[in-house]
Amino acid sequence: MLAVATVVTTALSGWLCVQVYEQRAAAHRHQEILAAARQSALNFTSLDYRRYEKDSANVLGGATGEFKEQFAAQTAELTKLVAANKSVSQGQVLEAGITRADERTARVLVVADSKVTNTAAPEGQARTYRLQLDLVLERGRWLTSAVEFVG
Repeated sequence: MLAVATVVTTALSGWLCVQVYEQRAAAHRHQEILAAARQSALNFTSLDYRRYEKDSANVLGGATGEFKEQFAAQTAELTKLVAANKSVSQGQVLEAGITRADERTARVLVVADSKVTNTAAPEGQARTYRLQLDLVLERGRWLTSAVEFVG
């Protein structure tokens, strides 16, 4: 009877260790996803015509797939537009939450504010963005594969 109790206790302890490990791994993954989504949204909402090349490179550095292709394809046009309007946008992420996530993909909703100044609004305009970001894990990094304005 003691041998059975020892086996059951050992098995239960092993199972509990696996559960704790999996919970910690999921919590760590969620932290990485939220950090990547927040940075991507901040990069996307913080652009300055005086350093647009660097700012757009930051967006592209955290991007992949269709989003990266679309943004890269529009960079030359956006560079001209941002320079002509002397646009400066200072973003701030207010909230971010994961709506779904697994080991390789995630969807995050982000609310960000931005103060935008340009030739048409030299005093600045406040803008609020509600973004849905899809992320994928590539070579150990969470990268944004799609951005959609929602709500």
